[in-house]
Amino acid sequence: MKAKRKRPFKVEKFLASVDGGRTVSTYRKNQAIFSQRDAADSVFYIREGKVKVTVRSEEGKEAVVAIHGQGDFFGEGCLNGQPLRLASAVAMTESAIMRFTKAAIVRVLHDEPKFAETFMAHLLARNARVEEDLVDQLFNSSEKRLARALLLMANFGKEENPEPLIANVSQATLAGMIGTTRSRVSIFMNKFRKLGFVEYNGGMKVHPSLLNVVLRD
Repeated sequence: MKAKRKRPFKVEKFLASVDGGRTVSTYRKNQAIFSQRDAADSVFYIREGKVKVTVRSEEGKEAVVAIHGQGDFFGEGCLNGQPLRLASAVAMTESAIMRFTKAAIVRVLHDEPKFAETFMAHLLARNARVEEDLVDQLFNSSEKRLARALLLMANFGKEENPEPLIANVSQATLAGMIGTTRSRVSIFMNKFRKLGFVEYNGGMKVHPSLLNVVLRD
């Protein structure tokens, strides 16, 4: 007899069935989702769109610490006993986002092992990404860091199919992501465009050939 195939666990379908503690909201481009030092009392899941997470110092200097896309969770610091948000989150495009209270997400993590497994995989992947970002910041040039950031936003190297056409991201945002100036980003982007690594066509198209910058010694 043929073994029955296990049906893949559909995270969004499961989350849409959660009773109590769940809301769904649509955010406009550049609309704040939460701000630094707000109460950390919920976890978010992106159904559609992109979200930018930033940290601002007391002196007013801002750094982009993450860009999240469809299928990502964010704001999970509340599960670690974090009383206040350490960062701000803003929609980069029109976005549909599910919000779960801390109590609701803890309940479903306890009651649904498959979701708990999926959520744990998300946290481990996020941790690995943070480590990779740190290594990138310490050892790679700003040009390589920019190329890597663009490739990651286009999903190159992930299990999902790449999405070469990505939403326009300002050069100031890119500079904040890789720790350099907007003028340096402008120089590199013009270079990438002239070499055919990227195109500007309403959105930004990232070609696999941009990997040459990352892999170059």
